[in-house]
Amino acid sequence: MMSSKNSKKCQCESSQSSRKKHNNNCKGCICDTLRKLQTQTEVDVFLDGGQVLEDVIFINLDNNTCCAFFADQETEPGSTLIVDCQKIQAIRIEAD
Repeated sequence: MMSSKNSKKCQCESSQSSRKKHNNNCKGCICDTLRKLQTQTEVDVFLDGGQVLEDVIFINLDNNTCCAFFADQETEPGSTLIVDCQKIQAIRIEAD
């Protein structure tokens, strides 16, 4: 007879696969580009609704939430913009 201890599955496997699945929720060209973009890069962000965030500095991308963080030094010094990377239609990487 099998004990109840042996019949339980390892919980770590299911939590690891759900973590991997959640990390892959941020889909699309822009999310992929932001994953690879060097921090402190100046960009223009073109949002779904037609709004443009000009001359913002890329801070990072949270793969768990799909939130992209940008610093806005010109319009609101010291402020942080948080945008869903899946709602960005395009980014322009500023030339040096």
